[in-house]
Amino acid sequence: MSETSPAPENTLLLELKDGTVTIELLPDLAPKHVEQIKALAARGFYDGTPFHRVIDGFMAQGGDPTGTGTGGSDMPDLPAEFSPPGKARFVRGTCGMARTNNPNSANSQFFIMFAPASSLDGQYTIWGRVVSGMDVVDKIKRGGGPNGIVREPDVVQSMKVGAAAPAAEPEKPAEGAAGVDSAPAADA
Repeated sequence: MSETSPAPENTLLLELKDGTVTIELLPDLAPKHVEQIKALAARGFYDGTPFHRVIDGFMAQGGDPTGTGTGGSDMPDLPAEFSPPGKARFVRGTCGMARTNNPNSANSQFFIMFAPASSLDGQYTIWGRVVSGMDVVDKIKRGGGPNGIVREPDVVQSMKVGAAAPAAEPEKPAEGAAGVDSAPAADA
């Protein structure tokens, strides 16, 4: 079990209305983005933020405290940390950073992929991957229209770095062990 579980300091626990999503942070791919997400999560920035843009068969986007898609944190925007497609790809469960047309504008908004989207490979920063709880991600309320804007969206109940989470939850990693093996590292 422990050999397939990410280190607690590189684990993000995302609590949603339907359960817990465990995300393995990937500092080897995006050290600055991982550091910023960890800092924001540690101060409770993401707690209560909506999944304002959710497109079925594509992705769920959140991390904007305004819920408009134009907000961010008080931390600086980040320089792009794009991975070449040979190193990491946008597949089901991949976590990426949202940005404007400026590649160096990622701040706090992120998205989780429902399905592969090779058009994003090398164009957006990959900072993590879901290792358990994709069934919970699949239950996030979908939006409508071409942009997937959600009315009365689901919200992040809490987002915490695993090292800060209670240690007495042995059943959670055991449930997620199969999920780890189903997401090849090369495709994360």
